[in-house]
Amino acid sequence: MLVGTIANVITVIVGTAIGALAGRKIPGRFTETIMGALGLIVAALAVRETLASDEFTILLVAVLVGAVIGELLRIEQGLTWLGDAVQRRLVGSATPIDVELPENLDPTTGRGGNRRFAEGFVVASLVYLIGPLTIIGSIKDGLGEPTDLFVKAGLDGFASIAFAAVYGWGVALSAALILIIQGGIALSAGALEGVLSDAMIDALEGAGGILLFGIALRLLDLKKVRVANMLPALAIAPLLVAIFIE
Repeated sequence: MLVGTIANVITVIVGTAIGALAGRKIPGRFTETIMGALGLIVAALAVRETLASDEFTILLVAVLVGAVIGELLRIEQGLTWLGDAVQRRLVGSATPIDVELPENLDPTTGRGGNRRFAEGFVVASLVYLIGPLTIIGSIKDGLGEPTDLFVKAGLDGFASIAFAAVYGWGVALSAALILIIQGGIALSAGALEGVLSDAMIDALEGAGGILLFGIALRLLDLKKVRVANMLPALAIAPLLVAIFIE
């Protein structure tokens, strides 16, 4: 019944609402510190997941090949376009056509940066869907064991409060991707359980660790890495293990 996935969607939406509404009352220095803390946490998680893999060469090849494929497919540009399209639809219905918004003002949050909505959607989606609990937790959810996704739901809910305090309502849009991707994995749990070996799962999580480090760089304002364009690496890494190792 996808109980874990549904719980995850609910906590992200609720967390976003809390963060977006409270964010206007939180001084900028607090949100800046919170985002820095999240960046460090994601970086630590990235290092742990990457070092846990025994096939580092495969991870490098998977990420490089995945990045090339992702750039050709323009995955991140597509996600950003989706975020911008939703923002225009929501704001357009409430904002008079003749009102010109300042370039550095996000009409959904009142905070600086007119791309905050789309950026929040992209960053939150990547953090929630690349984490180590996503694949395993979703498979277990489909098999009737939602415990792992309950833990993930709690973590994502608290993260949503922090993200929404900075990025605004765009974070809530990530709940749709959680429902689609985690729900799809859960519905395919029976087949995936027999296909993905422990080594393939380790490679997938290791590649995810490298991508998480790219997200950490974005959260820390060090480098805006187009992490979404590297997402094909998550499929390529276990595939290489299946071909060359097993």
